[in-house]
Amino acid sequence: MNLPVIPTGRRAALLPLCLLFLKTWVPVHSYLYNNRYAGDKVIRLVPESEREAQALNAIFHQLTVGSCTTGGPVAAQQHLPHLRGYSHRCTCSREQFTNSATLPATSKHQIHIQSWMYRLNKTHSDLIHMFSVGKSYEGRPLFVLKLGKRSRPYKRAVWIDCGIHAREWIGPAFCQWFVKEALQTYQSDPAMRRMLNQLYFYIMPVFNVDGYHFSWTNDRFWRKTRSKNSQFRCHGVDANRNWKVKWCDEGASFHPCDDTYCGPFPESEPEVKAVAHFLRKRRKQIKAYLSFHAYAQMLLYPYSYKYATIPNFSCVESAAYNAVNALQSAYGIRYRYGPASSTLYVSSGSSMDWAYKNGIPYAFAFELRDTGHFGFLLPETLIKPTCTETMLAVKNITMHLLKKCH
Repeated sequence: MNLPVIPTGRRAALLPLCLLFLKTWVPVHSYLYNNRYAGDKVIRLVPESEREAQALNAIFHQLTVGSCTTGGPVAAQQHLPHLRGYSHRCTCSREQFTNSATLPATSKHQIHIQSWMYRLNKTHSDLIHMFSVGKSYEGRPLFVLKLGKRSRPYKRAVWIDCGIHAREWIGPAFCQWFVKEALQTYQSDPAMRRMLNQLYFYIMPVFNVDGYHFSWTNDRFWRKTRSKNSQFRCHGVDANRNWKVKWCDEGASFHPCDDTYCGPFPESEPEVKAVAHFLRKRRKQIKAYLSFHAYAQMLLYPYSYKYATIPNFSCVESAAYNAVNALQSAYGIRYRYGPASSTLYVSSGSSMDWAYKNGIPYAFAFELRDTGHFGFLLPETLIKPTCTETMLAVKNITMHLLKKCH
């Protein structure tokens, strides 16, 4: 997910703006990310009127301030008093940024995830089949798990991917959670047994394997892939702006250094091309596409690239409504839901829109917890409840899929 700078209008007053201020000169010991964020602190600004939102937006352009949602902490400490004058609520975190960037035990490095997949392929061969759809830019295999009972040759299928954006670690955590829960409850849960008996699930725990690896070893807030650009020193493409559906229109950038860079052409990224090829070959079989992102607590469906109603709106809207209610039943967390363009923002070249335009009738993008307090640095204590509630939503969508509503 990549939130815009500061929108004007009513919603601006509800949007906490998180800024990173570089180098407060407090000694911090950190072995992570080459001390890239050592000593940084977080402040939050909440504009309470349209006038304040516009003023903050202007300041952003004047000072070249970057928000943490774009991964660019470039503000300076001396601007804090000036910024405070434009917001009634402005707080500065006492906690060093690096201290909150520890590695949750339930988040896994790509190497651990790969080992976990190999292990499941051996120990649960009756329900799991592991395969690769291709290789990443840096040559890493793009592994997928095929989950389901091999009861008959042809079954409808659901595609699930996580980690299109590298820094959104809760996504890969959920993909692993989904597989674990499916295997553990297959015998005891009638709904899960029905799901695995009647459907196949193609699950890609880490879509952007190169970027995910880089987020563990170099830059915790890295978003894009890691492909090289011949004209610029900037690396990577936004893998969720690289699909062939209104490619590089509104909500995407042509500049290689931007976080929403759409790439030199559609499917320029080998990761996107490999998955698109796999889905195209199985477009008649795959009935649902689910992509997991963070953060915003939203359940989104097409379109992203335009303000328009999809043909099967009633079915998709009903599935979304029931899913967010199921999710809320666990811990009371309420998700907003609706078309991505009007619920979040307009963006072109997204995987969700591409899947829908290529004949997959149920296409959803989850924006998991939270709404900005922790952001991409969701603490370990919130990983289990986030996965637990999201599992209820996914099961609800899947059961909806098994009914006659397309």
